[in-house]
Amino acid sequence: MMKNLVILGAGTSGTMMANHLVSSLPKKEWKISIVDQYKTHYYQPGFLFLPFDIYTTKQVKKKGSKFLPKGVNYIQEKIDLIEPENNKVLLTDGQELLYDVLIVATGTKTVPEEIEGMKGPKWYKNIFDFYTYEGAKALRDKFRSWEGGKLVVHITEMPIKCPVAPLEFAFLADSYFKNKGMRDKVDITFVTPLDGAFTKPRATKTLHYLLEEKNIKEVTDFNIERVDYENNKIIDYADTEVEYDLLVTVPTNMGDPLLERSGLGDDLNYIPTNKATLQSTDHKNIFAIGDATNLPASKAGSVAHFEAEILTDNILRYINGEELKEDFDGHANCFIETGGGKALLIDFNYTTEPVEGTFPFPGVGPLRLLKESRMNHMGKLAFRWIYWNMLLKGVPIPFVDAQMSEKGKQIEKVN
Repeated sequence: MMKNLVILGAGTSGTMMANHLVSSLPKKEWKISIVDQYKTHYYQPGFLFLPFDIYTTKQVKKKGSKFLPKGVNYIQEKIDLIEPENNKVLLTDGQELLYDVLIVATGTKTVPEEIEGMKGPKWYKNIFDFYTYEGAKALRDKFRSWEGGKLVVHITEMPIKCPVAPLEFAFLADSYFKNKGMRDKVDITFVTPLDGAFTKPRATKTLHYLLEEKNIKEVTDFNIERVDYENNKIIDYADTEVEYDLLVTVPTNMGDPLLERSGLGDDLNYIPTNKATLQSTDHKNIFAIGDATNLPASKAGSVAHFEAEILTDNILRYINGEELKEDFDGHANCFIETGGGKALLIDFNYTTEPVEGTFPFPGVGPLRLLKESRMNHMGKLAFRWIYWNMLLKGVPIPFVDAQMSEKGKQIEKVN
């Protein structure tokens, strides 16, 4: 009798898992289905570049189905409910999907409604996000004609997708307005609920230095209570006020409401997940990957890529009745745009800080870790091609995958 593996979500993580599993599971024994309500697949790291006219809209979106492998049943429909006690997924069109194994890859979304006054009458007028396609595009249009003033780049609360992106935005804004010959007309302030620029102390030191160097003010420990859109201020619970003419905010990030409806999510609608095996802590035949999990790892594409390899192996082990491997260590690496055609590269995991040194990049040469360079910037831009042509399709990425074990050894030595 045919068994069913169902993947919820055809974003980065879901698409990768479909590509990994279609070649790993016996076709005569397993039917793989993937469910997603949206036709368009967005290259979300590209949203950072859209407001600054570095990328065009066409470069950050493609038809999602073209990245799904043959042999996978693609269902374009909204998901109503997961019934874990019945091993069943209910869709809004009345379809019922039975599963033997379920992979939750429903991602995370911005919820500006969580903060009073944020998504009010000034939303997309002088209050913007850049974590959505619509927000990044609207901000691009605003920047093209903006004459300057107080620009505030703000993080509502953690965790957020790609924790360094708001910093990158501030750095790119500095560069963008310099190039337009109007940096002297723009006052940039970076506002964060953290006690420093980043979640890891060693990287924070480097990033704080860059903020100072670029004359970007920093307001830390700011826990926003509300947006006073009538007087152009954000106000925190300690009554600290930061004035703005243009507010670029990263709203609260939350998992899909589906997980709340199904009783599977935590307070932020993320699915409680074993941080080493990627199995749900509550249901043995449910696994989670990427931004949908509650793991203490960065919500980023590189993390999902490293998770996908391990999750594929663990699903095969689960199916064969074998013990799961506790192999995922929270590994992340990412380029941090610093403006002026330069970028940093950081590499870290659950327990290790970003380290200095070099990272091998075949055909190009070593990339410097925690140091600005033009080569790192080229690496960041090259990642878009890698994303569409390799990462989504589950193709090994030589300069990432081949070096992971070696880099892990180096990190352990340093720490």
